[in-house]
Amino acid sequence: MTILRMRRERTYRYLQLDVFTDRVLEGNQLAVFPDAEELDPELMQSIALEMAFSETTFVFPAEAPQTDFRVRIFTPRSEIPMAGHPTIGTTFALAHEKRISKKVSSITFGLGIGPTPVALEWNSGTLHFAWMTQRLPEFGPELEHFDLMAAALGVDESSIRNTNLPIQVVSCGLPFLFVPLASRDAVNACELERSALRRFCSAARIDELGVFVFSLEDAADQATAFSRMFAPGFGIAEDPATGGASGPLGCFLVHHNAVSATQAKHIVSLQGVKLRRPSRIHISISANDGRIEAVRVGGQAALIGEGTLNIR
Repeated sequence: MTILRMRRERTYRYLQLDVFTDRVLEGNQLAVFPDAEELDPELMQSIALEMAFSETTFVFPAEAPQTDFRVRIFTPRSEIPMAGHPTIGTTFALAHEKRISKKVSSITFGLGIGPTPVALEWNSGTLHFAWMTQRLPEFGPELEHFDLMAAALGVDESSIRNTNLPIQVVSCGLPFLFVPLASRDAVNACELERSALRRFCSAARIDELGVFVFSLEDAADQATAFSRMFAPGFGIAEDPATGGASGPLGCFLVHHNAVSATQAKHIVSLQGVKLRRPSRIHISISANDGRIEAVRVGGQAALIGEGTLNIR
C-alpha cells in the first residue's frame, strides 16, 4: 500500500524595494525576506532564482557580538559575501518593519565579510538615507590587452585608451574589473560578449569578474560617473545599480587622481540608465596624503510592494 505524505505548506513574507532611488519603478530591485530563520541555504538559493532580481536578502537574528542582524545575500546563481544595494535596501526594509529604532544613528549587519556598519539619517521619524561602510580597497595590477577588452565590450579600442586610465581590478570586499571609457555614448554602446570576456581574463590571468564600465564625461545631471555593470558569471546580465562596485569605483578615481580629495567626499555614480532604471549611488571617500582611510556608499530606497511565497 502506498502512503502519501503531505508536505506542510510554508509561507514566507517578503518586501520589494527599489534601491538607490527615492522613486518606485527606478533603481535596483530587491526582495527582502525579514524572517528567514527556517530557510536553509539551498532553499534561499532557489528563492533568489525564483525572484529573479540581481540580489535577494534573507534576515536572521544577530549571530556575532556587536551586530544587530545577520543578513545573507544571494544572486540568482550564488551566495555572495557583500553587496551595496542589498545592504541599503535591507536597511530601509527593516526600518519600514519598525525593527530599527528611530532613535539610533547606526546599525551593524553581519554579512559574509563580517560586521558591516550602516549609518542612518532620519527625517521626521522616517528613514531618509543610509550609508554603508565598506572595507578599505585592495588594488590589483593595471592590466593591458585593451584590444581584447574592447572586443569583449563591442567598442573601439581608442574608447579605452583615450581615458589615460588603466583597466584594473579593485575590491572593497568583492572584486570588480573596472574599465574606463571616454564617453557616455561609449558606455551606452557596450554589449558584453562573455566568451570574449573570458579570453581577456585568461590573457590577464584573472578570474572572470563583474565588469564595471564608466565614463567621467560631464553632463547636465551632474553625476561624477556614468556607469554600467555586467556580471553574467553571477547570473546577472546587467545590474541597474551596484553598490558593491561603487566603493571601489571611488577608490579607483582617488588612486588615479581622477578626482580631488574634496570631490572624493561626494561622488555620484549614475547607473541603470540604459535599462530605464536610473540609479544614483552616492560615494564618499576619505583620503589623507593619497592614502584612503574610509569608504562609504549611500543612497535611498522606495518600498514598492509586499508579498508572500507559499512553498511545499
